Amino acid sequence: MEGDPRFAEFVAERGDALLRYGYVLAGNPHDAADLVQEALLKLRGAWSRLRLKENPESYARTTMARLHIATWRLRRRELLAWDLPEGEHHDPLPSGDERRMWQALAGLPRKQRAVLVLRYYEQLDDAEIAAVLGISRGTVRSQAARALDKLRVALPSEPMTRGNVR
Repeated sequence: MEGDPRFAEFVAERGDALLRYGYVLAGNPHDAADLVQEALLKLRGAWSRLRLKENPESYARTTMARLHIATWRLRRRELLAWDLPEGEHHDPLPSGDERRMWQALAGLPRKQRAVLVLRYYEQLDDAEIAAVLGISRGTVRSQAARALDKLRVALPSEPMTRGNVR
């Protein structure tokens, strides 16, 4: 299918006006651009019939309005029902080793717990942790060492023997 220069001229002349019209319809530039693009694709397919008419822009505008309404109806249908849960939802409580770990973490002083969370959960280095907490890097390292020592005492690991090596 060879390009008609009159279609390219139409797009060059009226493209900005169609984009403004799409913005008024959709309320944001991204959806407006999508509307214009879809309408121009449909207009291009019907160009051989429409080029003889005086106003192909009205075809494009009507197409954009219909596309917008169809999209709006589709979105409205998708978002209509969202049922709230009947009761409260609680995640299952940890058990065994995981529960002991959470209890041991809860038993740490706040600064030590914060250092461990920032280091192992947020993956921050000592300098970043120091900046977040407003302490020195040396304090970060000493707090982390103390916290890990307390966790080792609270959660003793099995001694490595030949029977439990995997």
